[in-house]
Amino acid sequence: MNSRMKNPAMVVPEAMNALQALAAATHKGGVPQKTLDLIHLRASQINGCGVCVDMHPRMAKKAGETDDRLFAVAAWRDTTYFTDAERAALALTECVTRLSDRSDPVPDDVWKEAARHYDDTALGTLVMSIGLVNLWNRLNATTRQVANPHARW
Repeated sequence: MNSRMKNPAMVVPEAMNALQALAAATHKGGVPQKTLDLIHLRASQINGCGVCVDMHPRMAKKAGETDDRLFAVAAWRDTTYFTDAERAALALTECVTRLSDRSDPVPDDVWKEAARHYDDTALGTLVMSIGLVNLWNRLNATTRQVANPHARW
């Protein structure tokens, strides 16, 4: 398996710096790191990004996440492993990741449930973090980046 090219964020001047700056900002927005890890994994599963599906669980485990929760992310609705706030974030992630799947991409009930658990800063953080992981997924999938289990995340 070979990549088509290096990741565009690595070949376009200043792109990596901009993406890293946005990521750093989202880590200061009041959303728990474990929640961010879960939404990154879920969006990456939906988008079929092998690099991110490999990387995010490894990073989450280093941060203290459990195997049970990581294994269950794809079926989060059918397990008891997640808090109501995490469920709201995962539902929002699925909607934002699948914008073209419905005429109302983010239904009011999904938004209201997320807003019940997160203030405006945290909601903004969630939306930006979901958007950012979707961008990474698209860069990786388009250029066929290869997962590297030996990378040091």
